[in-house]
Amino acid sequence: MEPAIRIVDLVKRFGNTVAVNRLNLEIYEGEIFGLLGPNGSGKSTTLLIISTVYKPTSGDVYVFGRSVVRQGDEVRRYVGIAFQEPKALWVDKPYEILLWHAMIVGYSMGDARRVVREVMEELGVWEYRNKMFSELSGGNKKKVELAKLFIQRPRLAIFDEPTAQLDVITKHQVWRMIEDLRVDGSTVIVATNEMAEAERLSDRIGIMYRGSLRALGTPEELKDGIPGGDIIEAVVDGSVGDDIIESIRSSVEAVRIDLSDAVIRIYVNRGEDKIARVVDLFSKGGIRVRQISLKEPSLDDVFFYYTGAKLAGEGN
Repeated sequence: MEPAIRIVDLVKRFGNTVAVNRLNLEIYEGEIFGLLGPNGSGKSTTLLIISTVYKPTSGDVYVFGRSVVRQGDEVRRYVGIAFQEPKALWVDKPYEILLWHAMIVGYSMGDARRVVREVMEELGVWEYRNKMFSELSGGNKKKVELAKLFIQRPRLAIFDEPTAQLDVITKHQVWRMIEDLRVDGSTVIVATNEMAEAERLSDRIGIMYRGSLRALGTPEELKDGIPGGDIIEAVVDGSVGDDIIESIRSSVEAVRIDLSDAVIRIYVNRGEDKIARVVDLFSKGGIRVRQISLKEPSLDDVFFYYTGAKLAGEGN
C-alpha cells in the first residue's frame, strides 16, 4: 500500500521548545489514522505542518508525493483541515461562511447551496444558519468548523479534536460522517485525546507524547504488545494489605498491580490460567471477592505502558 503521507525526520521548534522531535511516520492512502496524545504532545503542530500552516524547522512531509517545504501550493490542493478551535469571522453568519467555503473549493453556486444545506442539516445547525457566528454555542461553532471538511471532501481530510465540545449523540453522528468520508475515497487523520474516539475510528494509531512517536499499530497490535496483556479485575470487600498484594504479585508473576478503592487490577500473562489462584489468595487472606473478571487491556493501558503517563488530565 502506497503512503499518502510520508513524514521524514520532522522537527519543529518554537524558541527553545521542541514541539515535534524527529518524527518519522507513514500514513497510507484510504486509511483513518488516529494520532493519540494529550494536549501539548505535538499532535496539532504535526497536523499544521502537514496542512502547510507551519513550516518545519527541519525535515519534510510528503503529501501524495509533494513536499510541504518546496511544493506547498500543490499540497494545499489535496488537503482540508478542521481546526481544534473554530476559525471564522465573528460578524459572519454560518450559512454565509459555509457557502463561501463551498465555492472556494470548487462548487457552483447551485451545488454550493445544496451541499451546504445538506451538511448543516446533518450536523443539526441549519436552524442557526442566519445567526451571527459569535452568538453560537461552543458546540455549534465546532459543528460549523467540521462542516467545512464535510462540504469540501478533500483527498486528505484532517480533523483536530473533532468531537471536543460536542454531546454524545452528535459525537456518534460526526464519527459516522468521518467514516463516510473514507468510504468516498478520502484519507483521514484524526488527532484526539479521547481513547474511545481513537479506538472507534482508527485503522492504525500513533501515540505521541512530548513531541515524539512512542508507539504505532492497529488497536489490537498495540494491546497485544503490552507485557502482562491480560487484566484480572477484582472487586473486594475490605482493605487489601501490602502482604496480600506482594503474595499475589509473586504467585502469578504480575507485571503490575493497580489498587483503587475496592477495585484491584492485576496485569498478567495468560490470565485464564491464573484467575483461580488469585481468588484462592484473596480467600486465604480473609478478603471477600464480590466480583472478578478477566479483561483485555484498554488503550489507556497502552498509553500508560508506552509513556508512563495517564492520558486523562494531561495539560499543555
